[in-house]
Amino acid sequence: MTPAPLPDREVERALVVTAHPDDVDFGAAATVAAWTGAGIDVTYCVITDGQAGGFDPAVDRADIPDIRHREQRAAAKAVGVQDVRFLGYVDGELEVTRALVRDLVRVLRQVRPQRVLISSPERSWERLAPSHPDHLAGGEAATQALFPASGNPFAFRDLLEDEGLEAWSASEVWLMEHPTDNHVVDVTEHFEAKMAALLCHESQHPDPERIRRAMHDKLTATAVEYGLADGRLGEKFAVYRLP
Repeated sequence: MTPAPLPDREVERALVVTAHPDDVDFGAAATVAAWTGAGIDVTYCVITDGQAGGFDPAVDRADIPDIRHREQRAAAKAVGVQDVRFLGYVDGELEVTRALVRDLVRVLRQVRPQRVLISSPERSWERLAPSHPDHLAGGEAATQALFPASGNPFAFRDLLEDEGLEAWSASEVWLMEHPTDNHVVDVTEHFEAKMAALLCHESQHPDPERIRRAMHDKLTATAVEYGLADGRLGEKFAVYRLP
């Protein structure tokens, strides 16, 4: 039997690792709003600059990273997150490399979170869009950083010797869009915060009203799936304790 997630009152810090700006807002922004509302200090780590996103051909592609940085920072603030970090990798070209794992270990050791939220490294054929190759690569790199690298004092010794970053082991991992979820968060009171965050990504949404309908329908279906009361909304995850 999978252990229950840590109670929010036992979590001081959480780290969210995603491949692109807006990934967390589609998958978990309402849950993040619940966490920050409970007093948890949340940090976002976005691996790429979202260079392949957008819909307007008139926008200079060279301007996209700055646009997406601004949008993600604004979206983070909408759900109570102040610390947003970008690793600067290229959207659409993400691979699991030692350099990426090292960069994620650095952030883990800097933030020292008890809870970490990542994209699933496993593909779901039922809903292929969330299994973007960058999401899978980012999820796998984050998994390798979580265990065993971040908690192993003999891994990436330069992070300790040159930067003073001691080993750190998170207590649990939450996976977005995992093929087999096992936990739901009732986010009814945080739906508007989620929408405010999503709509900060103006460069990505030619039809904002469609986004609202799609998100409300998705969260309603999740609530029904998990047996929440009529009219409630839910975001679902796979949650596991870490060794």
